[in-house]
Amino acid sequence: MTTNAELHARRAAAVPRGIGNVTQIYPKRAKNAEIWDEEGKRYIDFGAGIAVVNTGHQHPRIVDAVKRQLDDFSHVCFQVTPHENYVSLAERLNGIAPVPGPAKTMLASTGAEAVENAVKVARCFTGRPGIVSFSGGFHGRTHMGMALTGKAVPYKKGFGPFPADIYNVPFPNVFHGTSSTESIKALKALFKYQSDPSTIAGIIVEPVQGEGGFNIAPAEFLAELRALCDEHGIVLIADEIQTGFARTGRMFALDHAGIKADVVTLAKGLAGGMPLSAIVGRADIMDASPPGGLGGTYAGNPVAVAAAHAVLDIIAEEDLCARADAIGTIIQNRCRDLAKRSNLNCIGDVRGLGAMCAVEFVKDRTSSAPWPELTTEVLKAGTARGLILLSCGTYGNVIRFLPPLTASDALIEEGMDIFEASLTEAVGKLQ
Repeated sequence: MTTNAELHARRAAAVPRGIGNVTQIYPKRAKNAEIWDEEGKRYIDFGAGIAVVNTGHQHPRIVDAVKRQLDDFSHVCFQVTPHENYVSLAERLNGIAPVPGPAKTMLASTGAEAVENAVKVARCFTGRPGIVSFSGGFHGRTHMGMALTGKAVPYKKGFGPFPADIYNVPFPNVFHGTSSTESIKALKALFKYQSDPSTIAGIIVEPVQGEGGFNIAPAEFLAELRALCDEHGIVLIADEIQTGFARTGRMFALDHAGIKADVVTLAKGLAGGMPLSAIVGRADIMDASPPGGLGGTYAGNPVAVAAAHAVLDIIAEEDLCARADAIGTIIQNRCRDLAKRSNLNCIGDVRGLGAMCAVEFVKDRTSSAPWPELTTEVLKAGTARGLILLSCGTYGNVIRFLPPLTASDALIEEGMDIFEASLTEAVGKLQ
């Protein structure tokens, strides 16, 4: 039997240290919301590959779709010989994405690639260079993605210089004292003092920040962004890479606010573990780029596209939006019950939409001072007990819960039992 420790030693020798690992678990197999490592230990997966396997590990419908496509062909390159599955997936995404129609879709391979292309089409359509993003936002590890990302360490440190004409303003975060009004005021100040809105091609925003700490954009903030973009001819880009495909209890997080974007970036949950992303936008914006200006060798890979069709079928037939709400209710209720305990004054905030939930750890609720050390200890204790958890947040003091939406109530409760025990252990160790 190969051990996790042996594999991690090989990993250290063969793979750059810049690729961080949350755990030293090396999976042997996975099913639905459970993973078994090389040593045979079972783990409950509350990470879902960072919101990728919303439909669970190895869903039979996805496995069958991939196998059938492999029997036909695995790659042809859409720019050389287009295939029907790409076209039909584009049609399906055009019909459901929070974009005013008519819409068009380009498929790509990764979330960062989707963001890059969203910026390209916004600049091409408007003829303007500027892009506005928000503090705490995360948009990928390419140079454009890093420039847009609102967190320096570890994503930007040592990798500059970055592309020009990128501006960053505060994201509304009531827990840390930034209101929607203050965020919009900062954006208007940017327009007045740094870059006239006539030079801004697009504003990119996550309806719920992912790496930034699962901070939810208030509906009134998104509505004001929409109005400002309409007023100044700016393309509103919604980054729904982590929030998409039933994760928040709606197909997309923008649906909660009743807001439509001009361009939406999608990835992660789109293809159930296969590498696929999409850029869905107003047809006039997407058509602004000349032939050859968009594309990619592997973009819209037939196997990944087949998986995406299966994902959309599963979400509809198994009503995973409703399931996300049910899972989120269990997780948030358990976390709020924990926050009421006198010995757990460390839970500063519990928040979430659907099954995209988080707790933020503080040293005490009076000062709300971040406590990232507690996050680290909870992750360690959870892993030891058989629960995979992820952290996030500008200060690294947030635990995020992203279980597959196909997980049973019993499995969610079991995972929360482990979280509770891990938190109690961690608090006792640090106090």
